[in-house]
Amino acid sequence: MKHLLMWNPVIVPGETIYYSVEYQGEYESLYLSHLWIPSHWCSPTKSTECDVTDDITATVWYNLRVRATLGSQTSPWSTLEHPFNRNSTILTPPKIEVTKDGFHLVIELEELGPQFEFYVAYWRSKPGAKEYVKVVKSGGIPVHLETMEPAARYCVKAQTFVKAIERRSAFGQAECVEMQGEALPLALALFAFVGFMLLLVVVPLSIWKMGQVLQYSCCPTVVLPDTLKITNSPQKLISCRREEVESCAMSVLSPEELLRAWI
Repeated sequence: MKHLLMWNPVIVPGETIYYSVEYQGEYESLYLSHLWIPSHWCSPTKSTECDVTDDITATVWYNLRVRATLGSQTSPWSTLEHPFNRNSTILTPPKIEVTKDGFHLVIELEELGPQFEFYVAYWRSKPGAKEYVKVVKSGGIPVHLETMEPAARYCVKAQTFVKAIERRSAFGQAECVEMQGEALPLALALFAFVGFMLLLVVVPLSIWKMGQVLQYSCCPTVVLPDTLKITNSPQKLISCRREEVESCAMSVLSPEELLRAWI
């Protein structure tokens, strides 16, 4: 969407020729009595081309003209043979770079300016593979498309789209990259999945058990022996002990009785 007006040079040996460019849009032609407006960037210029992108700002017909100047001399105006409408612009596919970053499919599109969007189509290169389309708003930055499978080949193509004129280019030539490595067998993939699920169960259980061990090791629960436990109140215990002493004292035998009992 950059529009360049180009012309053949006027050659005068030993002299520098300057050129002036003017444009006239539909509004200037119909409502301003065929007013011609000098181009902002090219009046005057020594070049034999002029970027008129900022002058052609609407999707209408524009006429352009240029003349040469040498000192006080000026040539007649040279006008376009046919007026120009920017919706007749023929868009070309963007340049595209396809790379792989580990298992990631990455592309980078050329930067064409704020008017452009890109439609990127990508697919796995195999019979019956589904084609996916991603809209990329601007170029010049890496864009991730998909995670690649081992031993698989992926292809990408892109087209440009300009909303201002509702036109798009054809798709460019497909660019392909191949992921190295071998595909995992189904049984191995299933085994890996089961191992992962077991890991999800075993790891939290192990952490909980380790916490219990550390708790009992660092802060153990102290249990008193049965002999130190007082199951009754102290007053009752003292009363019980007193009765036992009195009972024991009442059954004491004299030495004579002990001797008689022994004989």
